[in-house]
Amino acid sequence: MNRIIRIASLLALTVGLAAGAFAAQSAAINGEVKKIDESAGKITLKHGPAKSLGMEDPMTMVYRVKDPALLKQVKVGDKVTFEAEEAASGYTVTRMEKAK
Repeated sequence: MNRIIRIASLLALTVGLAAGAFAAQSAAINGEVKKIDESAGKITLKHGPAKSLGMEDPMTMVYRVKDPALLKQVKVGDKVTFEAEEAASGYTVTRMEKAK
């Protein structure tokens, strides 16, 4: 009986980890840096659909950045993958890296 419980627990853990990895991938948004405003802590990104934000169509938007250091890692024209969240103050980029 203990063996069945352990197997069921392992299976549940595996499914949970796979679902989490899938959710993380689907939250990533592909875009291109159009403008950087370091003094305001903002970046303008042209991006495809952002389903994690409820945006079905491609668009260009200005985002705040959670960490101003993100702005030093990219330049205008770079292709990026990023994650963002909606807050009362607007949309904020929480993670960003150059696309591979």
